[in-house]
Amino acid sequence: MTSLLGITLLALALSGPAGGFYSIRRGMSCHVSITRAVLLQKVTETCRTVAEAAGHEFNPTGSSPEELVRAYLGPTATGEVSGAKFHSALQEILVQNGLLDRDLANSAPHHFNSEAFSEGRDLITQGVVAIKANIRKENFQAARETLGRVLHTLQDFYGHSNWVELGNTDPYINLIRPDLPLDNLAGVDTATCSDCVSGICPNQILRKILNEKKLTSGYLSISSSTKPSGKCSHGGISDLTIVTRPRGSINKDDGDSFNVAAHNAAVNAATAASLQLLEVIRLAAGDNNFLRMMGIARSSVVCFVIENTSSMSEDINEARAVIDEIIDNKKGTQDEPSEYILVPFNDPSFGPVIRTTDPEQMKAEFSKLSAGGGSDHPEMCLSGLQLALTGAPSSSYIYVFTDATAKDIALKDTIITLIRTTKSTVSFFMTTASRRRRRSLPAASFNDYKDLALASGGQAIQVSKKQLAETTDLILDTSTSALVTVLQRARKRGKDEIFRFVLDESLKNITIYITGTSISFSLTNPAGVSQTHKASGKLGTIKTVGNLMRVRLNADRQAGTWKINIMTNQPYTLKVTGQSIITFIYDFVERFGGPHPGYAVVSGRPQAGKPATLMLSVIGRRGPSSITVGDVNLVPVFGPGSGATSKMADMGNGDVLVTVDAVPEAEFVVLVKGTDKVSNSKFQRQSTTQMTVSKVTVQAVVDSSVEPGKALNVPFTLMTQGSGGSFSINIRNDRSFPMSYPKSITLKTGQYSHATLTITPPANTTSGTDTTLTIEVKSSSGFDSNYAELRLSVVTKITDFIQPVCDVVSVRADHCPHDVSQCKPFLWELTAKLTDRNGTGIQSISLHQGTGNLTYTPLSNPLIQANYNASCCSQIVEFIATDKVGNVGKCYHSIVRSGGPPALALSPPLWQWLLITVFAVIVAVPAGIWIRDNAVKVFGCLQSAAK
Repeated sequence: MTSLLGITLLALALSGPAGGFYSIRRGMSCHVSITRAVLLQKVTETCRTVAEAAGHEFNPTGSSPEELVRAYLGPTATGEVSGAKFHSALQEILVQNGLLDRDLANSAPHHFNSEAFSEGRDLITQGVVAIKANIRKENFQAARETLGRVLHTLQDFYGHSNWVELGNTDPYINLIRPDLPLDNLAGVDTATCSDCVSGICPNQILRKILNEKKLTSGYLSISSSTKPSGKCSHGGISDLTIVTRPRGSINKDDGDSFNVAAHNAAVNAATAASLQLLEVIRLAAGDNNFLRMMGIARSSVVCFVIENTSSMSEDINEARAVIDEIIDNKKGTQDEPSEYILVPFNDPSFGPVIRTTDPEQMKAEFSKLSAGGGSDHPEMCLSGLQLALTGAPSSSYIYVFTDATAKDIALKDTIITLIRTTKSTVSFFMTTASRRRRRSLPAASFNDYKDLALASGGQAIQVSKKQLAETTDLILDTSTSALVTVLQRARKRGKDEIFRFVLDESLKNITIYITGTSISFSLTNPAGVSQTHKASGKLGTIKTVGNLMRVRLNADRQAGTWKINIMTNQPYTLKVTGQSIITFIYDFVERFGGPHPGYAVVSGRPQAGKPATLMLSVIGRRGPSSITVGDVNLVPVFGPGSGATSKMADMGNGDVLVTVDAVPEAEFVVLVKGTDKVSNSKFQRQSTTQMTVSKVTVQAVVDSSVEPGKALNVPFTLMTQGSGGSFSINIRNDRSFPMSYPKSITLKTGQYSHATLTITPPANTTSGTDTTLTIEVKSSSGFDSNYAELRLSVVTKITDFIQPVCDVVSVRADHCPHDVSQCKPFLWELTAKLTDRNGTGIQSISLHQGTGNLTYTPLSNPLIQANYNASCCSQIVEFIATDKVGNVGKCYHSIVRSGGPPALALSPPLWQWLLITVFAVIVAVPAGIWIRDNAVKVFGCLQSAAK
């Protein structure tokens, strides 16, 4: 638990199943500030490169994530651009970066403590291998989580070792290059520190160690004061080794007055090293996939889970018509989905998950979907939904089409767990099968689906097959960018009740949904104008089909407080949505102890019987400074009341730490109210996912990937603050990998108990595959339960860490004029040879810089020839060769001149350059001097590129 800044940390909120950490102390650098800064810088660089290559301007109005996304996506299409997906991706990385300080505090390799240099480097290089494999399989969340952990370990090297004390300012490239040795490590018997009696010494490293450039790091233990003789201590209030001679501390986590220079040097080196690692990943992934990993994409994702039995022909045809309409009508707008997902199911099969960013491919997949079989009634609906929830990005909208109940109803608790961890919204379109030979089923057969829809904030629409086409407006409404929820409530038994909600100036396409039967309502705007349920009117257009009423407000609606009076004695749900950039993401957090105590995200439901703590990240139209947060409440879903009051602390950058003393015992949601400074209007936003409290705690950690065919042990910890006794354990994964674990455990009140899960991916599992584990624990009475969710990557062990090699063999740029303004009619050419030597083979070659034309011989050849030609106006070329395991080699050349003759026609290998240089020195004629100078210049550039 040794962060680069040894201070209290706070967990950031997410819209997904994880959070991150912020420092309470201002003006100092920590893991989160470093990681956030380098991610924003690298994403900005990549966005600029892609935008300029496509001929778009890239001019962010500020430095916030939402302004960056708007500058990148805005010029490409019309409509609202939301930064929520990028925010969520950042937070997923930041949480894993910070969680190493809670879950792996005593692991020396994860923090480069106790001179664990080789083991720490292994964690970094293995992590990078996993990230590259995950990206190739488009498992971006798994890649982000691993990236967060890897960056923490990499950054800790500079804060915990004596790298900067040795006078180094550049990153230690060997940490991310396993083909290079770790040089000059201090031996276990080598003394490294002098004794510091006062405990505050600027530099305890022995002069001999500094002179010999020996690398060391401080020893740390929270359980014992022993350490090897003469070794440095890491230091800090929890490090017991600081009382053992040599006493003192060498970590640079804090920027205290006596070591502020060393702290700043470590921060600078850690920042440069983090950027270096991100560039390695970017080059291996390619710009577009790197941006997808970072959540830089339109916010809309369309995900269908469809039963494909014989009675579903009409439903499939309607779903096909909807996807065609989405693709055709939203093309070229910000509402165009960034990804399409399809999961079919029947009985006994379900899946596979079909994912694509290509709309025409999704049309083709739907055209192949046919109805057949299914003579019995229940189907594997929840198994298909499980694949969708784990395969789709967090906060997705998922649409389920079925006319059958769930055969796999045992998955219901798992589905609720996944809904809560992903914060995705699930809507069901339930029809009555007319051609199945079975008795008719009562409406209660679909109650399980209604429960799941309600838990997620979705809709459960029950209609005849002939009516189905009239209900799919819901899909068109919600498959849009920047969709927000203003209000959502439910009642198990209705009565006359008035609900008030605030509409702000930024909201567009506002829609009210009411599901239920025998419902009347009256809607009133801020000016007092009213409209009833009976017909469309001055306020909006009403459409009723089955159990769904949809009210689309007119475009000239007024901002301010609206109210809707619902009149019924039947169960119903009410939801108000719209499109707006103003939104928030959140998570519940809890305090943890250790060397660097702080707050970490709650992996399941927050604890009952104590105040709840949340972290909110508020997203405004012009960054966080354009928003003021007024109130944050936990509001009961089913009961009356506006929720308990809360205390708020502004953490900066739009982040707010919220403490709520009185948490509702039943299901609740998060309600945020505030002011949009751009329009000076009040706004209201609400979460959709229902949450409840629990007295049970479940914690689990995955800190590495697993190899195909090999078992991995995953320890987890359980505790209850309620009544002790027997608790059942149910663990599932979405890949059906074999697992073993105890099916029950006895818990004592207030005491932690430990258990282990063993999971074994089959030997033929493709490298980069990820699987989602859900650990569910329930009391014997069934009244209390909780869960944890983990994402595990399967990665094949690799031994090829050698980068592809590029040799530039000829350059023809003689015709390029010295005056660049005259360059347009002229061309230059380059030829290069590329090989992966004895590696896995080159998989791709791509142009990274330059606007010319790049061609190459077949990649299956052991020696590949690349040919490049470009206008003399485009004077730099760089192309990237990536092998089959993600190692990257570069070809770089520049014909930029600062006066002098044209560029050389040949770029010989090193020994030929040396001969040319020697010859030039001996002959010492003007032309020779020019060759000598330019030979050194070009060679240095090539060497730099090779590094």
